Amino acid sequence: MTGQTILVVDDEPDIREIVRDILEDEEYSVLTADSAEDARQLHQNRHPDLVLLDIWMPGTDGISLLKEWSRVQDLDVPVIMISGHGNVETAVEAIRYGAYDFLEKPLSTAKLLVTVERALQNDRLRKENVRLRGRLEPVATLVGDSEVLQALREQMARVASTDSWVLITGEPGSGKEVVARSLHNQSPRCEAEFVHVSLAAIPTQSIPVQLFGTEEHGITSPGRFEQAKGGTLFLDEVGDLDLDTQAKLLNALEESRFLRVGGQQYVDVDVRIIAATNQDLEKAVSDGRFREDLYYRLNVVPIHVPPLREHVEDVPQLVDFYLGWMVEKEQLPYRRFATDALNILRNYHWPGNVRELKNLIQRVLILNRGEEVKSDEIEAALSDAASGAVKQFPTSVFDMDLREAREQFEKSYLEYHLQRVGGNVSDLAQFAGMERTHLYRKLKTFGIDPKTVKGA
Repeated sequence: MTGQTILVVDDEPDIREIVRDILEDEEYSVLTADSAEDARQLHQNRHPDLVLLDIWMPGTDGISLLKEWSRVQDLDVPVIMISGHGNVETAVEAIRYGAYDFLEKPLSTAKLLVTVERALQNDRLRKENVRLRGRLEPVATLVGDSEVLQALREQMARVASTDSWVLITGEPGSGKEVVARSLHNQSPRCEAEFVHVSLAAIPTQSIPVQLFGTEEHGITSPGRFEQAKGGTLFLDEVGDLDLDTQAKLLNALEESRFLRVGGQQYVDVDVRIIAATNQDLEKAVSDGRFREDLYYRLNVVPIHVPPLREHVEDVPQLVDFYLGWMVEKEQLPYRRFATDALNILRNYHWPGNVRELKNLIQRVLILNRGEEVKSDEIEAALSDAASGAVKQFPTSVFDMDLREAREQFEKSYLEYHLQRVGGNVSDLAQFAGMERTHLYRKLKTFGIDPKTVKGA
């Protein structure tokens, strides 16, 4: 218990001193305040671990102060209310505004200590759950202070508070999912689910089942629309949908309801749609590959995510962010990036965007060649990534027929990008705009084993 601080707020000096003595005997550090004004200052400046708050005080009473903290600071510490004139209604109101418990005067020493210990233990568990959940959650923060990112943040802030549908465009790896998650987290729907559907990674025939669910032999399996009820449905790489699935999706969006596959009863739609693509959907519409009516239905608010080469001044901040992320969440050893190494990263063209930078950082941390990442290691890592791809094609390629030449290119293309994404087939499928099952068949045909890339 040593080191934990408790703030005691009561206008009666005797009560403050008695409670202080009891808590200090248990090795707590104790702060005292005789008014709401003093309590505000101590709460803000000293950050206690728990507050014992009297309800009846002159001026601002304890319930009013509790409401204020609950509204402004979301009760970041447990609060136990104390009163000599307690009643059920007051206790219920205190609990409703976030108080952990309610104690009546005269205070029982045993009950006081048990309640304090349980409140602190409950708070420790809550914070641990938040920390563990944070280790599992994907990145939802735009990192960098460049002008283009500041403009993007301003646009997102205007859109996030609305329920408007959004179409996010940008190159693979530029951060479209980060923008989508950030929009959700800032929206009125943030307490509900954010459901990510990677359409490029799902076989075409399975997409309706994934989106709408199934009803078969009396057994109902909900789809992603139902999972996202009240929240946000993120349709990633929506440009990969075939025309038949586009029609089904459009019908569900226009009618605000859908039928599960094999179902007879309509299910209402209550989701915010955020779609993303790395394709030029306007060209896809003119080419007849994407429905014009669906395009305009999704493209209520367009947001474009710039490629990393357009804001390379953010590279040092991105390096710091992903270093911290991987040390904290993936338990990788910390390594400092030397200035000359950062300069190389700032001057690189980043064809794979932020995802490529993240993969590079992960690679050099795993290799762990010392406390400092130096320029020669960065040059080698970038060279290794490039060597799998921009190989100069031998002149003999031009003597092949078109089918053989195309296969030669596809093999080199897949080897390069598989190396760039660290052997992650899902990332490669997303980047190349291929279904994962089709991609696996291609890799097998060319004799490319992703496991050997991961272990390289």
